[in-house]
Amino acid sequence: MKTNFKRCAIAAAVSFAIAAPYSWAAEAEKDSQAQSQENQNNLDNQSNQQDEKIVITGSRIKRDSFSVTTPLVTLDREEIEDTGLGSLSEILIESMPGVGANNSNTNSQSSVQNTGLSTIDLRDLGVDRTLTLIDGRRVVSNSYSGNYVSLSTIPSGMVERVEIITGGASAIYGSDAVAGVVNIITQQDKEGFELNLRHGYTPEGGGEQYRFDFDWGGSFNDGKTYSFFSVNYDKDNGISWYDRERAQQEAYYIYDDDEMCNAFLTVDGFQCARDITPADWTNRSDGTAGGVFEEGLDAANGGFYYNANGLQTGWNEELHGLDTAQFVQLKVPDEAISAALKIDHQFNSEITGYAQVQFARNESFNNKDPEDEYESAYVLYYLEDGTPDEVRPGYIETDNPFVPQIIRDNASGTINWDRRFFEVGNVQTHNTRTTIRSWAGLQGTIFDNAWDWDLSVGYGKFKQEQLRLNELNTIRVAQALDAEYADDGVTIQCADPDARAAGCVPLNIFGVGSITPEMANWIRVNPSIETNISQTNVLGYVAGDLFDMPAGAVSSVFGFEYRKDSQDVMTSEGHQRGGITFNVVPAFEADMSVTEIFGEASFPLARNAAAAKNLAAEVSYRIADYNNDNSGTIGSYKFGFIWEPIQGYSLRANWANAQRAPTLTDLFSPPRGDFDSFNDICDGVTADSTALGHDACRLDPGIAATIAAEGEFQDDNNGYSPNAGNELLIHESAETFTFGLSMEPIEDFRIAIDYYDITVDDAIGQVSNANIIRECYASETQPFGDDNRYCNLIRRNSEGQIIEVQQIDENISELSTKGYDIALEYKIDLNDYGRLNLKADATHVDKYQTSYEGNDGLVVEDYVGQLAYGIFDDVASASLTWYKDGWRVRWTTRYMSSIIDYQDRLDEYAEFVADNNERCQANDADCIANPESLEYAHFSAYLKHSLSVSYAMDL
Repeated sequence: MKTNFKRCAIAAAVSFAIAAPYSWAAEAEKDSQAQSQENQNNLDNQSNQQDEKIVITGSRIKRDSFSVTTPLVTLDREEIEDTGLGSLSEILIESMPGVGANNSNTNSQSSVQNTGLSTIDLRDLGVDRTLTLIDGRRVVSNSYSGNYVSLSTIPSGMVERVEIITGGASAIYGSDAVAGVVNIITQQDKEGFELNLRHGYTPEGGGEQYRFDFDWGGSFNDGKTYSFFSVNYDKDNGISWYDRERAQQEAYYIYDDDEMCNAFLTVDGFQCARDITPADWTNRSDGTAGGVFEEGLDAANGGFYYNANGLQTGWNEELHGLDTAQFVQLKVPDEAISAALKIDHQFNSEITGYAQVQFARNESFNNKDPEDEYESAYVLYYLEDGTPDEVRPGYIETDNPFVPQIIRDNASGTINWDRRFFEVGNVQTHNTRTTIRSWAGLQGTIFDNAWDWDLSVGYGKFKQEQLRLNELNTIRVAQALDAEYADDGVTIQCADPDARAAGCVPLNIFGVGSITPEMANWIRVNPSIETNISQTNVLGYVAGDLFDMPAGAVSSVFGFEYRKDSQDVMTSEGHQRGGITFNVVPAFEADMSVTEIFGEASFPLARNAAAAKNLAAEVSYRIADYNNDNSGTIGSYKFGFIWEPIQGYSLRANWANAQRAPTLTDLFSPPRGDFDSFNDICDGVTADSTALGHDACRLDPGIAATIAAEGEFQDDNNGYSPNAGNELLIHESAETFTFGLSMEPIEDFRIAIDYYDITVDDAIGQVSNANIIRECYASETQPFGDDNRYCNLIRRNSEGQIIEVQQIDENISELSTKGYDIALEYKIDLNDYGRLNLKADATHVDKYQTSYEGNDGLVVEDYVGQLAYGIFDDVASASLTWYKDGWRVRWTTRYMSSIIDYQDRLDEYAEFVADNNERCQANDADCIANPESLEYAHFSAYLKHSLSVSYAMDL
C-alpha cells in the first residue's frame, strides 16, 4: 500500500512471501545482499571476492566483480519490493537520479502511440538512446515511435535485479546504447513460491491501485531441469480532475508588459494579480454544449449563445464558457496482465539448454472532452493524388433553415460559430497492447571446458490496437451545415446532391441537445490504428582466456548477432487521407536487418604489485552492417581501465564510441499528425511595423492581403505540426567518456564519484517550430528562396495563417551533456537489533546542449535548469533500511534542485523591463515606476519522503 502526498509522501508497503516448508526466503535474502554488495554502484573491490567470476552488464566477459571500468548501478529485489511502488519504471526513477521518465500514464495522455507506455531514459538523452535488455538480450519494441521497451510488459515477480551502466555500450550491445544500458535480470535459481498482494490509494482521492503477483520456481528431473513461472496483474484506476482541488483552479497567466504586472484572465479581461484573488481567475472555452454564434461581431451584446435556458445574448467567454480542464485525466487508467515461463535443462556435463517466453497485455483508457469545432477549424486532408489540402466546417449561411430569426437578423453576412459536440459523445481512446517475447538457446563448454559458448535465437512480436471513439468527419460536418429546404418547402435537406445520395443528414447546432442521434451518426467517425512490430535475432558467442600474462589470463569474448526488425502501421479506411478531427496517421510498412560481429578482451596488467593492487585494461569492438544504404557499415569501440593502487581505493576510466542507427519510423514514416503550441513571428505585422522578421512576413501573399483588408495581421495558427521521417538520415555517432574514483575508507563504507561527458554527433532530431519560423523570416538568408529550406516547412492559408509547420527528422549538428554522479553505501551491524543499510545517489548536470546549423551559422541551445525540458541541475535519492528477521523498514527521500520554468520567458521579461526603462528615461506617461518581478518562473527545490514496511514469513 502506498500513500502519496504532494509535499510529503509516506508509503506503507505490506507484502507476504509464502515459501515452501523450508526457509528459502532467508537464503534468497542472503544471495540478494551478496549480489548487491558485488555490483552496487561498482563499489565492489572487496578482497574476499577476487576469485569469484561473474558476468556483469556492460560486458559478456566473466571477471572479478571489482574489475569493471564502466559506472554500474544495481537495484536488487529487496530494494524493488521495499519502495512500495508498483511500476518498475517508477521504482527506477525514484531510486536512481540518473534515470528519467520518458513515457508514463501521467505524461502521455494525449499521445497517439504512447498512452499507457512505461519507459525510461538515461541522462535525459531519450529512450531511443537507452538500450533496455532482458537478461542481456534485445527485445521487441512496444511502440512504432522508436525502440521503446515498456517495463510494464515485464512481470515484476520475474525480476531479480536491475543493472544499469551509464556511458556508451554500443561496442558490447550494438546500436542505441548511447546513454547506457538498462538490463533487467530475471530470476535464476529461486526455489518455492511467492504470493504478493498490494492495494494502494491516495488520501486526496483517486489513484487506487491493485496488484497481484505469483511466482514459483523449482528443480526436478534429478536436478537437471529448472523452471520458473511468474504471473502479474496490475490495475490503476487513474487520477481525474475531480480528485485534485488544485487541478480545478482555473488560471490563464501572462505578464502584462503595459501594466508591468503579473496578470490573470478574468471575466473582465486580464487583470493584475495584486488586484484580484484566485476566485476571480478564469480559463474558459467558447466551445460550449449549445454553441456560440456571431461572437464578437455585435459590440452591444458580444454575440449569441445557448445554455440550458435557451438562446441568450451578451456572450462573455470567461463568464459563460466551459472549463475543459474537467475532462483531463491527470493519470490515465490502465490495466495489465503479464506472465512468463523460463526453463533451463542440463543435457549433459557440457551442454545446457534454456528457453523463455513472456506474454503481456496492457490496456489503457482515456476519456476526454467532446470534440470542439468552429467555422474555420482546419484539418488536414489528402487528395486522391496525395496532395495535402485543408478542410473546414465553414460558415453557416443566413438562409439555413435551422438559423433562429434573431441571429439571422443580426448577422453580417455568413454566421460564425463555435460548438462542442456533446451529442456525438466524449472522445475516448482505447489502447490495447499485446507483447510476446521468446528465445531459446544452448550453452556449453569446449576445449576441455576452457571456453564457454552460447547460441540462441529469439523472436518477439508486438501488436497495438487503438480505437478512437467519437471524432468528427469534418467533410461531413461541412456538408451537413450546408442545409436548405426541399422543394416541398417543409423538409430540410443537405444542399449538396452528392452528399444527399450518400445519406447526408442536415445538422442543427443551435441549442443544447439540438443534434439528434441521426445527425450525430452522420458526422461521427471512430478511427482505428493497428501497429504490428516484430523482431528476430540470432546471437552466438564464445568466451574464454586467450593467453596468460604475468598478472593473469587475458579474458575474451567473440561473437556475432543477426537482427531483423519489421513494422507495419495500418489505419482504418478513410482515416489515412485525413479530413477528421484526429491526427493523420498514414499507413506504412518497412523492415531493416543488421549483421554484426563483435569482440572484447580484458588485459590484467598488474596484480598485487607495488602501487597496483590491481591494474587492468579492456578493449571491445563491434562492426555492424545494415541493409539500409545510408547506415551501411558502422563500427563501435570502447577502451577502459581500472587501477586499484591500494586495497579499497580504485580509479577507473572508460572511453567509447557509440552508435545509433535511425529507426524505421525515423527513416520511412510519412508525415504523421501532431499538434504543438507555437507563436507566429508575424503576429502584429502592419504595413510599416519594424519588429524582427516583419519585413519578410509582408512578402507572404496571405499576410499582405490581410494587412490590406484589416490593417494588421494577428496570429491565429492551429498548432498543427506533423512529424515526418527522412530516408536520407545517417547514423548517430557518440563519443562518451567516464572517469571515476571509488573508495572504502572504513569497513563497509563505500563511496564513488564518476564524471561523464557524452557528445552525440549527427544526432537525429528535429528543429523546433519556433526555430523553423525564426530561420525562415528572421535570418539573413532571403526567405522563400532555394537557399532557405526552412520556409519550405511552413504552409499558410489565403489569410496568411500558419496551417502547418512540418518537423522532419534530420541529423542535427550535436547533442552533448556532461556532469558527475556520487554514490555511497554504509552497512551497519546492530547485532541483536538487526542491521542498517544506508544508500545515497546523486547526479549533477553541468551541461546539456543541442545545436543545429541555421541559416546564419551554428545555433546552440542550453537546457540545463529548465523545467520545460526536465533538466535539473541536481537530483538525489537516499534510503535507510532496517533489517530484523523477516522485517524490513525502509525510509527513502528524493531531492530535485530549484529550477526555472523556461528561459524564453525570462528573456521576454528582460525585454519588457528594458522597454519600460526606456519609457521612464524619456519621461513617457506609460512608464511604470515600480514594475513587478516575474512570477511563476522560479521553482524552489523539491523534497519527497517515503516510508515502507514489509514482512516475509516462512510456512
